[in-house]
Amino acid sequence: MEKLMIAGGYPLKGTVRISGAKNSAVALIPATILAESPVTIEGLPDISDVQILKDLLEEIGGTVEFSENDMTVDPSSMISMPLPNGKVKKLRASYYLMGAMLGRFKKAVIGLPGGCHLGPRPIDQHIKGFEALGARVTNEQGAIYLRADELRGARIYLDVVSVGATINIMLAAVRATGRTIIENAAKEPEIIDVATLLTNMGAKIKGAGTDVIRIDGVDHLHGCQHTIIPDRIEAGTYMIVGAAAGEGVLIDNVIPHHLESLIAKLREMGVQIETNDDQVFVGPAEKMKAVDIKTLVYPGFPTDLQQPLTSLLTGAEGTSMVTDTIYSARFKHIDELRRMNANIKVEGRSAIINGPVQLQGAKVKASDLRAGAALVIAGLMAEGVTEVTGLEHIDRGYSHLVEKLNGLGATIWREEMSKEEMEQMKNA
Repeated sequence: MEKLMIAGGYPLKGTVRISGAKNSAVALIPATILAESPVTIEGLPDISDVQILKDLLEEIGGTVEFSENDMTVDPSSMISMPLPNGKVKKLRASYYLMGAMLGRFKKAVIGLPGGCHLGPRPIDQHIKGFEALGARVTNEQGAIYLRADELRGARIYLDVVSVGATINIMLAAVRATGRTIIENAAKEPEIIDVATLLTNMGAKIKGAGTDVIRIDGVDHLHGCQHTIIPDRIEAGTYMIVGAAAGEGVLIDNVIPHHLESLIAKLREMGVQIETNDDQVFVGPAEKMKAVDIKTLVYPGFPTDLQQPLTSLLTGAEGTSMVTDTIYSARFKHIDELRRMNANIKVEGRSAIINGPVQLQGAKVKASDLRAGAALVIAGLMAEGVTEVTGLEHIDRGYSHLVEKLNGLGATIWREEMSKEEMEQMKNA
């Protein structure tokens, strides 16, 4: 096992190129199951979630080639093999295999997913959608069993706006008979990305990116080529890095429109931001001001950027309040930031941050993916050396993090943990 070492206080400048979107990749790769000939997805991020999905597609009989961020999947020999255990449980987004396999084979067995520990992320809306399309859904020994004689289009109203449920229902509905209408659908850019791939494969989808999506089922889907959108959360993370420790950082390969809520908040804090078609420049702030943040579904402020921004707010003057309306358990990074001298307290779904403080290097542990990003940002801001463990979380969502940060002038490296440190972690 490795740990991440960060020597803080080095000013960052230069250009960083953003990888393909993790939250698109984990849905686009399962979507290839629905085709009858090879599908190529270009620009995938080099992260552990993508590798796990590649292995799972091979497990069910697919032929997968993955090199230089491009993946070609030949799904023609795939079978409806049950996946109750193993790698499927390492991946929170493995639930997309349900919709894709149900759409193609009319049956699936998928182990309940893992991933980050953010409290319960219920899949009741996914199940409601599958049942509306005609599937029988049961939970047997920790796996979801889906069976359908036939999938028929239906009108489905989501009780809560859910990206996962919107995409999963879309995956199943493209091969159903008749028309499916998803109401109160999520509007995230990743949904448009998945709908674009499916449309290129021959699906008939209208309204992706709005709250009503209409899908007319087709009998066959064919292969195609598709380029993934840039990762708006990775881009937002590097924008916060630039604000935290930068002397002028250019973020390349980004869609600024996807990040309007973050751009607005950084400007409110006094950070200099300039945008053009596919780049964002983050200049240094003379003095950062405290702001209040409330996470909301897209196009509101993303919950995935709440934790990284909390680190930045420790350096802002005044009292900031960060409220997460999406995940109640998304404040596990706060205790770790306190170890680094942050003045933060949690009240219910809100964190109250008093600043500015000078963060101090410390030994900290990432409890989930975006908490890991928050601790890396804090390490870049801190005096001394910060040691971050729990790198498996960071590796799930950030491609070549060390190389990208070192390219901006950071001093950051990975080290093997000693046996004593690994024992301490097990007993903690």
